[in-house]
Amino acid sequence: MQDHDNIQTDEVLSKAPVSGVKIYLRLLGYVRSSWLYLLLSVIGYLIYAAMEPALAGLMKHIVDVVSEGKITESRTLIPLAILGIFICRGIGTFLGGYFMAKVANNVVYDLRTSMFNKLVLLPSSYYHSIPTGRLLAKLTYDTEQVIGSITQAIRVLLREGLTVVGLLGYMLYMNWRLSILFLLVVPLIGFVVSYASKRFRKLSTRIQNAMGGVTDVASEAIKGHEVVKIFGGTEYERERFRKAANENRRSQLKMEMTKSLNVPLVQFILAFAMAILIWFALSPSISSNMTPGDFIAFLTAAGMLGKPMRQLTDVNSILQKGIAASYSIFEFLDMDEEVDKGSKSIDRLKGEIEWRSMSFQYPGAEKTALKEITLSLSAGKTLALVGRSGSGKSTMANLIPRFYDVGDEQLYIDGLSINDYQLKDLRQNIALVNQQVVLFNGTIRDNIAYGYLQDTDENTVIEAAKAANAWEFIQELDAGLDTLVGENGVLLSGGQRQRIAIARAILKNAPILILDEATSALDTESERAIQLALENLMENRTTIAIAHRLSTIENADIIAVVDHGEIVEKGSHSELLAMNGAYAQLHNQQFSETPPAITIENS
Repeated sequence: MQDHDNIQTDEVLSKAPVSGVKIYLRLLGYVRSSWLYLLLSVIGYLIYAAMEPALAGLMKHIVDVVSEGKITESRTLIPLAILGIFICRGIGTFLGGYFMAKVANNVVYDLRTSMFNKLVLLPSSYYHSIPTGRLLAKLTYDTEQVIGSITQAIRVLLREGLTVVGLLGYMLYMNWRLSILFLLVVPLIGFVVSYASKRFRKLSTRIQNAMGGVTDVASEAIKGHEVVKIFGGTEYERERFRKAANENRRSQLKMEMTKSLNVPLVQFILAFAMAILIWFALSPSISSNMTPGDFIAFLTAAGMLGKPMRQLTDVNSILQKGIAASYSIFEFLDMDEEVDKGSKSIDRLKGEIEWRSMSFQYPGAEKTALKEITLSLSAGKTLALVGRSGSGKSTMANLIPRFYDVGDEQLYIDGLSINDYQLKDLRQNIALVNQQVVLFNGTIRDNIAYGYLQDTDENTVIEAAKAANAWEFIQELDAGLDTLVGENGVLLSGGQRQRIAIARAILKNAPILILDEATSALDTESERAIQLALENLMENRTTIAIAHRLSTIENADIIAVVDHGEIVEKGSHSELLAMNGAYAQLHNQQFSETPPAITIENS
């Protein structure tokens, strides 16, 4: 895993032409909507920065007053000036910090919503190519790093940067020759910061990859906790998580070591510069025109430069974390969305489907999933797909809503190539009931009247629930339709979840229906009720039913046996039995092993 992350890190760094400035400027583009807050923040930091040279100037005044013996005249003025400087610093700190935090949170909100908006538009192949934990890390961890690069980094860059400019300006005003000597160390500091920047960026990218590995393992263990417990995978999962967390820890420690070396090194360079500065300042030829107050004020200003310059170098690690995270985020935002080549808008399809020598291969796969599929299904009829697992049944069904694209002139609906329909219109004409029911963490009502059905009135929702034989158990729940189902419906039984999914399909009233083992999660009593509901649901709809239990599809208009991506037999139940081929063999195997189940009567 470590080698994989290192390779991935190097790939990311090679793709980004070390144009951290461009990446950061693109990130700052998200600040435009909060320009007023940014302006107020800058004003605050200007006030704060102006108080630093003012404090040095006050020191000059105090020393000159004391040396000239004019203490009485300034006895009230000096304390008031000190109070005034710190009040102004406090106001500047509040304005700068609070409004910069508003800017940063607005940016992160915009980034997260942009990422989620992009997420729901990405093709299905993307979801299959990246672990869920890695994707969640982009939405959470990476965006958190961006907060630091805006709040802390910009705060320090503005506040401490303006402070450095103010103090250097004051020093130049006091003695330009000594100031130039001090500025000679700036290129050396710049070299240290430049080297540290590259290392910070590389380590930040590794930390992101390692954090993705941590969330991957944790996500899988949480989702599969029952399998982990039953099959004794506890120690295995602990070891996986330990390795992922250890890789993250190692990268974090390398980051901290670089940061810890960077700060004292810069401090030493500044101390060295101060020592040389004082040595020259004590020379009579250089300081002859300076009063004691000028001398003290100059050294005070030079000494005050240490803290902001140290913080400016320290913020570099935060800035590089933000740049690395921003690169990951923008790489995601720049991904190609699901392509919609269709131009034809349609209100309601009839549902006639035709496969014409259709072949299909998943992106990145070596093996062809479907080979030369030729089949015709009239509107309102039922097609049952049977065969062993992995034979291509689900692939045939998933191509109808264009979860994956097929070539032109291979798959037709109502005599028109599927690619010609607008994607949204096509999918509005299709209802889907999966074997693995997907329910969202909301109420039963939210899950039945989902998506663009959400404004459906309650009576219509209840009718759909009744048609799916779900209303009886819904009524028995304390909150009825407003009962929360939990994450993925965990608070309901498998049969209850399945009936809610069928109610959702009934409510949609689409002309094309895809059933993927729609009764597999039900007990015998529930199955009888559901099959009665499916009769109503399938009536006058083009139905594609994927089935393992042949007893549920005996009355389908067409039964197609799929094997290794090819249709090896097709016909009605009686025709296929008469052939005494693959279907008859499957039928004999099942009925010799299991008692007959209730069949779906197709009207």
